[in-house]
Amino acid sequence: MTETGVPGLRREIRLPHAVAMVVGIIIGASIFVQPSEITARVPSVTGVFLAWLISGVLTLFGALACAELASMFTGSGGVYVYLKEAFGPAAGFLWGWAMLWSMHSGIIAALAMIVARYLTYLVPLSDWEVRAVAISTILLLSTVNYFGVRHGSRLQAAFTWGKLAAIVLLVVLGLALGSSLPGHFVAGEAVRNPVPLRDFCLALVAGLFAFGGWHMVTYSAEESLDPGRNIPKALVIGTLLVTACYMALNAVYMYILPLSAVASSTRVAADAANALLGFGGGAIMAILVIFSTFGSLSGIILAGPRVYYAMARDGLLFRWAGKVHPRFRTPHNAILMQAGWASALVCTGTYRALFTRVVYTEWIFFAMMTAGLFILRRRGVPRSYRMWGYPFTPIVFILSSCMIVINQVVSDPVESATGLALVFAGLPVYYLWALKSRRVRAR
Repeated sequence: MTETGVPGLRREIRLPHAVAMVVGIIIGASIFVQPSEITARVPSVTGVFLAWLISGVLTLFGALACAELASMFTGSGGVYVYLKEAFGPAAGFLWGWAMLWSMHSGIIAALAMIVARYLTYLVPLSDWEVRAVAISTILLLSTVNYFGVRHGSRLQAAFTWGKLAAIVLLVVLGLALGSSLPGHFVAGEAVRNPVPLRDFCLALVAGLFAFGGWHMVTYSAEESLDPGRNIPKALVIGTLLVTACYMALNAVYMYILPLSAVASSTRVAADAANALLGFGGGAIMAILVIFSTFGSLSGIILAGPRVYYAMARDGLLFRWAGKVHPRFRTPHNAILMQAGWASALVCTGTYRALFTRVVYTEWIFFAMMTAGLFILRRRGVPRSYRMWGYPFTPIVFILSSCMIVINQVVSDPVESATGLALVFAGLPVYYLWALKSRRVRAR
């Protein structure tokens, strides 16, 4: 209970659970489905490893900045709070607005559809049955999180450690058995002409997207034990673990398959498993993708409502979204709101258009969040953690975030403008909410 007698969130998330959130949310389906985008851009073994390594390092720089911010503000909301504190409530509101209507809800719908579509590899399903499975997945995981953050975080941990065990097994089998395959890697076969800088930058953009979701552990800081210390540790440990997994998996892909096959494949893990184990390997990989995506989805569903809860407490969202369940001590109304809207996106099929147009804009907010670190340091906000390499590391991360945004705008200016318009459509809504909130306080 809070000092006013109103039920508050319960601190249940320990360091292992926080690390599991970081790792489990980042490692979804992308690393098993389409690392081909990087390999096609950088068609050399050295170049591929360098692209994944730099992507991991840049993600770590962003995680370090986020870690320092998390040690300053230990309540719910994460990026929303950091933007609000550094640049004012309008900036925080736009992040939450984009999250609710497209970015966060869209990725929930997209991942649920991946789970359902990969299930068709094992069980034939019609289009409406695929959507029904996707919605059922969203509702099931939302229900688990509704009944307590302990249940949600433990489920997340179970899926993450199971996922890591499967990745280790795949790597060990690939390296042990891969040399018997006719197409396996031979030193010197992958020498290529120098890669153009533009192609390497595009490969980095793809790599950075594959590391997406690292920041979401900060949303639930109010439910974490010793968040000022554990959230920074979770961000660093989790990012390093994911980078190691991505490097190891790519090593196996390129060891088992010819480089040209890796570059052209749309489901490289299944192709590698088929080459290694025969046709049944594809079914095994389908199960792994379902398992991995389900675990990622669990963490994303847990994280999002904490932002809407924080916004509602600030008077910038429906008041009922800021309610805490008196028994389960979860933001139950925010969980239901998220589940309902994500399910609606699955039903209508609009999630893809919304998500693909808006997702790049999160990097604008990441750049702002990291720039906000300079502002908050200047203000002397107390913190229990200071990021390594300041000011070099945050500047590098800001530049890499800008690179993603510029690449998207140049590649598709019309879609980019549409995405920005969707985000900035939240500004008049913000002013209406702010006006309403001031009137309520004045009474």
